[in-house]
Amino acid sequence: MDQARSAGRINSVFRRFLASESSSGLVLMAVTIIAIITANSGWSAAYFSALQAYIGPLSLLHWINDALMAVFFLLVGLEIKREMLDGQLSSWGRRILPGAAAAGGMAAPALIYAAFNMGDPAALRGWAIPAATDIAFALGVLSLLGKRVPVSLKIFLAALAIIDDLGAVVIIALFYTGNLSLPDLAGAAAVLAVLALLGRWRVNGLWPYLLLGALLWLLVLRSGVHATVAGVLLALTIPLRATPGAPEDDGAASPLHRLEHALHLPVAFLIVPIFGFANAGVSFAGVGLEVLTEPLTLGVAGGLLLGKVIGVFGVTFALVKTRLVDLPAEAIWAQMFGVALLCGIGFTMSLFIGLLAFDDVALQDRVKFGILIGSVLAGLAGFTVLRLARRQVG
Repeated sequence: MDQARSAGRINSVFRRFLASESSSGLVLMAVTIIAIITANSGWSAAYFSALQAYIGPLSLLHWINDALMAVFFLLVGLEIKREMLDGQLSSWGRRILPGAAAAGGMAAPALIYAAFNMGDPAALRGWAIPAATDIAFALGVLSLLGKRVPVSLKIFLAALAIIDDLGAVVIIALFYTGNLSLPDLAGAAAVLAVLALLGRWRVNGLWPYLLLGALLWLLVLRSGVHATVAGVLLALTIPLRATPGAPEDDGAASPLHRLEHALHLPVAFLIVPIFGFANAGVSFAGVGLEVLTEPLTLGVAGGLLLGKVIGVFGVTFALVKTRLVDLPAEAIWAQMFGVALLCGIGFTMSLFIGLLAFDDVALQDRVKFGILIGSVLAGLAGFTVLRLARRQVG
């Protein structure tokens, strides 16, 4: 009975997660369109100058990308930890298909990008840009299809994207780190050790974690490692279980559950849209066809559109045909192909990695063009395939 209740609670939490991500994806689509319109209107000068205006030690854009996005990564870390320990990824059987598909879906886009930019060592720094899937955008498109797509495929896509996010965090920490400050790194390690002790002792209050987390963010920012990694590190220290003896209300007494619940709506409907508005705005002034056909642009777009299909669908097909795993319940191959296409929507994380990879604004703009082209084509193609798939569910 307790196991049934636990399974029901996990399923309910995951369904709420899917619903909020789908809605925020639709908001993000609208914000992206507004940002592009603003960047190409009479407001463009004010838009770009406002982002470069300094507020204290950082520009507005850096506050958004380094501070607000650290909160986004905190939520990502909480979701990864919960799903790995107590959710849809809590057993190796559940991890095999989305995990293998995520690995293929990161490797193939990176290889395609590298193939386009093999002759340009500077451009090769952006190899990880098309490797990420934007879960909010992808689930937003799925939500438009209603019951045409089985819930099992939505869960598969969400699980794949969560593992994909974990891979992106590792890539950022390993490959997009600047000159390191050893004293700040040592300070960050000391703070992290204290946080780990709090988690081990199952300290139930959130304020000790959040205050130390703010100090951890500052030290990581100063250390040369990208500041958003602090959000994930903080998440890994927050206990999934409440202090023994604390009253349990369907998991609500757990510090991790409480913080995740508190962050979900602000991140989904405030932080991510602000990030999208600040970074999606790209001016088309003076842009010719030559920009759209440059290797950097094509590498990003091709990696998202083709690489994700090759990696996600190819790995899934191989695993199912060798009978190592089964297709998600009630799903057919056409639907799986459509979901693999939707994995090519790489907006938020791809933009973020692109900003880390290149300091040059012209190169960043080419990255944005590639992301917009690849993501739009992948989204339209995925929606069309899923819309035309004959088998309806429900």
